[in-house]
Amino acid sequence: MLKIKKAARRDNKLLFAFQCESASIEECIKELNQKSEKVLSDVPGIIKSSKISLSFGAFMNLMVVVDVSPDLPARKAILVDYSSGRGKEDAIKEVLGKVNGKMPDDATIVGFEVKTYTTPVTRRTYAVAVVVYNTPMDKKPLSKFTVQERRQLLAGVLKAFEYNPRILNISELARVFEVSRDSIYYDIEQILKERG
Repeated sequence: MLKIKKAARRDNKLLFAFQCESASIEECIKELNQKSEKVLSDVPGIIKSSKISLSFGAFMNLMVVVDVSPDLPARKAILVDYSSGRGKEDAIKEVLGKVNGKMPDDATIVGFEVKTYTTPVTRRTYAVAVVVYNTPMDKKPLSKFTVQERRQLLAGVLKAFEYNPRILNISELARVFEVSRDSIYYDIEQILKERG
């Protein structure tokens, strides 16, 4: 069973916990990959850090907690895969090959964990790998940014200048984003209000 919890907000950061416990490694991994992809794709920002807990026994228990900060836009992902082999070394080598083949070339890894488990009866060894990473957003013209993306970008600039809106050229921003000056003013107002 997979549980997703959204934890408390702290300084414009969000903690998300993805937890799965199952007797079936395949089911647990599939569910965690699908749910984390769905949730993280709807959350603006970048994963700053992660904590991974993976244990085996009668059930595989996997929990991944990520700290998402709205500073920069990025694609965020948790990738979990597994393999089995005759021994730990073979299983680890295979699972790392799978994970490396699925990760984008421009991925920045935030956290990872690899663990093995050997079944008592069949002596089959399983290796599970968990990788948390960010990739840059696709480059697109500023005029195609959504309101949320535009505000993320403006919030990052304002943060760099200690939230002083006077450093911004409102007319130039309205021109490059192809929106009205009122839209830019409203964006700034909302950013400062959320900062609180």
